Amino acid sequence: MITKDSIETAYSFLHQKRQVYIHSQLYEVLSDHRSDFLRDHKRFEKDITEAVKQLESML
Repeated sequence: MITKDSIETAYSFLHQKRQVYIHSQLYEVLSDHRSDFLRDHKRFEKDITEAVKQLESML
């Protein structure tokens, strides 16, 4: 069973990260101007994996 604390922690982390990327030039670069980037539940895993790869290549 997943505890309420685990859900709240995951939600807080993901929500904070999403807000940072949505409101930055970095989000536009990573999303390739796709309006549903990191917002479409069905594509979230793929989108976040692509974002991590892009960021790693930028370091």
